[in-house]
Amino acid sequence: MTVKTLTIDGQLVSAREEETVLQAAQEAGVHIPTLCHLEGVGDVGACRLCLVEIAGMNKLLPACVTKVTEGMEVVTNSDRLQSYRRTIIEMLFAEGNHICSVCVANGNCELQDLAIEMGMDHVRLDYHFPDRKVDLSHDRYGIDHNRCVLCTRCIRVCDEIEGAHTWDMAGRGTKSHVITDLSQPWGTSQTCTSCGKCVNACPTGALFYQGSSVGEMKRDRAKLDFLVTAREKQQWNF
Repeated sequence: MTVKTLTIDGQLVSAREEETVLQAAQEAGVHIPTLCHLEGVGDVGACRLCLVEIAGMNKLLPACVTKVTEGMEVVTNSDRLQSYRRTIIEMLFAEGNHICSVCVANGNCELQDLAIEMGMDHVRLDYHFPDRKVDLSHDRYGIDHNRCVLCTRCIRVCDEIEGAHTWDMAGRGTKSHVITDLSQPWGTSQTCTSCGKCVNACPTGALFYQGSSVGEMKRDRAKLDFLVTAREKQQWNF
């Protein structure tokens, strides 16, 4: 296995050939903000919060899908990057209906944590206030499209871990939204196994357990990590 040597924020780092910049940075103890990234499932580079600067390139690249190369020089924290990241967070707040005080994930929300990390004390953009629906047709869970940030985590865990592929993406641009089956109510889905992996994977209050009140939506990421690890280590028979 080929080992690559690169520099991350002035720190000399070694990484395996197939690793991404994000993986190399995490192993080196360098923090890079992420939202669509979830340990154990494939990366898609959707949120762009993990953008980094690479010497010799004019454009910023997402660390989660950029492979390491020999001699690569990476900058993960600069005024330019912080400005981009704060703007991305503000855009997510402005184009959705994120009212933290009445959200079930208040205090347990990755978007909220990122806003604090970026120093976002107000939104400089005009709010869209879209008219989005809430689906409570499932007997255990609910989805509030007003709080969805289109990270596609639910789609990926349902496909890659559960193997049901109940969730998918529909629409384009501002009309993009996640759907169950062929845009049918979640409660009528013929493929959903009610496993709850999508709910545990969601970074915001978009997917929730019915009956949860403000601040009660704590995620159990360890459950997802165990499922992936158990498959790799063949800890159960199929």
